[in-house]
Amino acid sequence: MKTIIAILIIALHVNSSTLHMSISASPARVNPILSTDSVSSEITKWIFNGLITYDKDAKIKMDLAKSYRFIDDTTLEFTLRNDILWSDGEKFSAKDVLFTYNTIISPKIFTPYSSSFKHIKSVKIINDYKIVVKYKYPYFKALETWMMEILPEHILKNEKDLMTAPFNHSPIGTGPYTLKKFSISNDIILDANPTYFEHKPNIDKIIFHFLPDNSAKFLMLKSKKLDVGSLTPLQLERQLDSDFKTNFSIYEDLAHSYSYVGFNLKNSKFKDNRVREALSLGIDRQELVDILYFGHGQVCTGPFMPGTGAFNKKIRAPQKNAKKAVKLLALAGYNSDNPFEFTITTSTGGRVKTAEILQYQLEKIGVKVHIRVMEWQAFLNTVVLPRKFESVLLGWSLGLKPDAYSIWHSDSSKKGGFNFVSYKNDRVDKLIKKAEKIVDQKKFDTIYREIFSLITQDNPYLFLVIPNSITVVNKKIEPVSPSIIGVMHNTIDWIKKP
Repeated sequence: MKTIIAILIIALHVNSSTLHMSISASPARVNPILSTDSVSSEITKWIFNGLITYDKDAKIKMDLAKSYRFIDDTTLEFTLRNDILWSDGEKFSAKDVLFTYNTIISPKIFTPYSSSFKHIKSVKIINDYKIVVKYKYPYFKALETWMMEILPEHILKNEKDLMTAPFNHSPIGTGPYTLKKFSISNDIILDANPTYFEHKPNIDKIIFHFLPDNSAKFLMLKSKKLDVGSLTPLQLERQLDSDFKTNFSIYEDLAHSYSYVGFNLKNSKFKDNRVREALSLGIDRQELVDILYFGHGQVCTGPFMPGTGAFNKKIRAPQKNAKKAVKLLALAGYNSDNPFEFTITTSTGGRVKTAEILQYQLEKIGVKVHIRVMEWQAFLNTVVLPRKFESVLLGWSLGLKPDAYSIWHSDSSKKGGFNFVSYKNDRVDKLIKKAEKIVDQKKFDTIYREIFSLITQDNPYLFLVIPNSITVVNKKIEPVSPSIIGVMHNTIDWIKKP
């Protein structure tokens, strides 16, 4: 008997597998409606589901929903799956969807994701597995809104303050993995959810190693202690050996993100657009691409993703023009005796080099740049969210379907919104609201290209670089395939060979 048990234990150990990845900072809240930083969003996507999602070709596919149909231009009906369990064993139902909607729109909750739900007139439960969503008017993202992950009503219905709830660090979800271990500035461990409705993931455990330093991440990859990771262009071009290429597959594509310097437009230093334009003309974006990315990227010309209908091809990135920059600064009252100076605040990691290059470039037009570097959570909570900065150096992720409201509409400058630079342009506001009611893609794209043009004219940001995304995956893992949404679209089917 003991021999049989021993054999079973050995077999289970051999068949079990762990996926090793990394995070550069601790998640703030593992709660999808409160996850506003990239690390929190990264963790929550493993634990929760929306009603729908994207497939590998960026087409809509069912998730918690079994099907959907538009009854008319403003009425959307979802039929939900009836075989889904929360990770504590309770059944998922329409009550959870209605609860999530009511929570997101609650005035007690500060979340930038509420903007998409403000177009909804009502959400009604027809039965346990059917809901009807009535919109106030035809809305261009009526369907995509429900990619928002759903919360458990039975766990949170009596929670007095979701913003500080224990749930945010010990969540219950419907996703392929459950959170086993969470602690600040430490590794995060996820376990495969044995009751996941598609099937239990083939990989039993995911460990996100806490590695705030990029050099440490690279060393972990080179020593094969990570299975999935990203490379910097420098690492790709100069620091890989044949052994690394033997063990890892490399996937490269244009990232769905850009880097930028955002100005605090409520600060008197940046109220004059001549100053903002001068700073834009004082930098060399292509030099950033060449020095920081070894050419693995492209200059960012504005707020929407290249390749989408919203991208305005007519807008070109400002070319460095030191003479014009100095002239504009002089018109704004700045010269060698009274130089313009400001502080760029950013987080530890790769963006520090960007800040240093900008500091060097702007010095040539007589601008003094001070650099303040902080740990990510401190930067987010004491600088970005309370808007206590002159300028910030950050990155922004771009969705496959652009929605300008959450970052560029003046309403989103309120607490919890992504418009933390306090950008306001009445024409942009009107166009954003107009586009929300347009379902014709060509008309929508025309409006968004105008929004693109107006924003770039206002210079609320220094749009910098769209980098390439360089992902590496252990060759022992299969099946892995590139996709417009990344290589990890089918992770629950991955098998890690011994």
